[in-house]
Amino acid sequence: MPKQVPVRIKVDRKFTWNAESVFKSEKAWEKELNQILQELPKIKAYQERLAEGPSVLQEALSAANDLVSRAQTAFMYAGFSYAVDTTNQQAAGMRGRAQGMYGQVLSAVSFLQPEILAIGKERLDEWVSQDPKLAVYQHSFEDLFRKQAHVRSAEVEELLGLVSDPLQGPSSSTSMLTNADFMFKSTKDSNGRGIEVTQGTISNLMHNPDRKARRGAYEIYMDKYIENKNTLATNLAHSIKTNVFYMRARRHESTLAASLFELNIPTDVFYNLIDTFKRKLPVWHRYFEIRRKAMGLKKLAYYDMWAPITKKKVNVPFEKGVDLICESLAPMGREYVNTVRKGALKERWVDVYPNQGKAEGAFSWGVQGTHPFINMSYTDEVTSMSTLAHELGHSMHSYLTWKNQPFIYSDYSLFAAEVASNFHQAMMRGHLLNSVSDKNFQLALLEEAVGGNFFRYFFQMPTLARFELETHERIEHGESLTADSMIDLMADLFAEGFGPNFDMDRERVGMTWATFSHLFSDYYVYAYATGISGANALAGRILRGEPNAVENYLGFLKSGSSEYSLDVLKKAGVDLSTPQPVEETFAVMEDYINRMEKLLE
Repeated sequence: MPKQVPVRIKVDRKFTWNAESVFKSEKAWEKELNQILQELPKIKAYQERLAEGPSVLQEALSAANDLVSRAQTAFMYAGFSYAVDTTNQQAAGMRGRAQGMYGQVLSAVSFLQPEILAIGKERLDEWVSQDPKLAVYQHSFEDLFRKQAHVRSAEVEELLGLVSDPLQGPSSSTSMLTNADFMFKSTKDSNGRGIEVTQGTISNLMHNPDRKARRGAYEIYMDKYIENKNTLATNLAHSIKTNVFYMRARRHESTLAASLFELNIPTDVFYNLIDTFKRKLPVWHRYFEIRRKAMGLKKLAYYDMWAPITKKKVNVPFEKGVDLICESLAPMGREYVNTVRKGALKERWVDVYPNQGKAEGAFSWGVQGTHPFINMSYTDEVTSMSTLAHELGHSMHSYLTWKNQPFIYSDYSLFAAEVASNFHQAMMRGHLLNSVSDKNFQLALLEEAVGGNFFRYFFQMPTLARFELETHERIEHGESLTADSMIDLMADLFAEGFGPNFDMDRERVGMTWATFSHLFSDYYVYAYATGISGANALAGRILRGEPNAVENYLGFLKSGSSEYSLDVLKKAGVDLSTPQPVEETFAVMEDYINRMEKLLE
């Protein structure tokens, strides 16, 4: 890992994503973008013709799927190019053009659903039985008729498609502001050495053992958000208003119901999670107290949550991290492990290290026909190894779905996505806690588990879900949202979550919502908590050696969206419609806390 954060052009190519495997050059991307736009009339030519017969319907669907697939590839290339260097104005312009193109494609194919509904289910079932090429769309058709009450006329659907791009404005504006425009002051550690603060380094700085360095970095980082709080609050409020607009346009009772309806998930899943989380807050309070005592502090502050308790830093270079992850995944079979290793080390799935302008966080992104790429900022620590395992879980989900499903089912829900990613981390801990005897490594792994992964997915995300529900309900009821009201709400929720021995910096902690771009994806954050619950339940089955556990889990990864998420997860062995997986995962967390407490003694 480089000692200083380099500019993008100084990064070793072997540690960058394999962009040329998608398009040979930006000129090739430009050519494809123009060709996609030129072919829009070919799709529109099928409008008002779908009822002519099964062959015309099949041709229209095939042409539309091909065009959408190409549009997604072009959009992904531009978006990923921007994410690895948000200071690159060329990439920013490409992303903007790609967004506009994708909106036009969605508008061009928007007539399909209303016309298919107009054909009628009985007649469509007859066509499917007659034409084998249409049979693949059976689940898609059934899902469409399930949603029939919320699909509007062709004219309205076209309009909804056209506004998708401009309504992304608040999200794009926030991304540009926080990733490209935010320039943070530097801070100093206890020895007076200067420390650079960027979006790519803030996570690593929060793991710094020097409390002065952590506090300085945290305050500088959050103060920049506070300095722009009104713009950030306005952007998020408008994003929520967009969700309310779509809710009303499609005649749903609430934004929560509208969001979960898309995946055929009952709202009880959301409320079960929140209720269980609130009931289990004493488990978190116990962990925070153990951490406070281990660090020798009178009160914990927000910037203490990731600080190492271990005295000795555990170094895990990228290649070593890949090796340990692959060891942990051995129960999944040789083919699975070889795919992970080859993708990470040879095919350049991963854009590995931080560079100036790289977008915050980590994510997996690709399209059927490309590699499932990963953007992250690896820092040679256990935490980065865990993040890599998480994102490789997403990538393997994509890889196996794309390999086994047609394009129509080549995606999967956000609800299912977080199961696959957290599964890798659960498998990694299950193996390494029992195979590596070094106390410092074990403690670092447990810290990463509870203070990293669980803190994010099982504490921050449910808290943000509570924030998201409340802010949406306020807009639905005609109330306003301001920066100060959002800060107060967030601070109150975190005060309840952290418990009594917490140094509550209300304005900075209350501004936490602005650091999570996830809130621009409607009701996404709760899926992190349900995902980690499903993941630990499924990993437990495999680690215990239960019959068919591996095969059932691989079946889940291969399913894509060919079945509803809840149903395919039930087949894999976990029922997320009940509170039981959430409660089981709190039990796993308590086991980690017990192990940690014993090691600290």
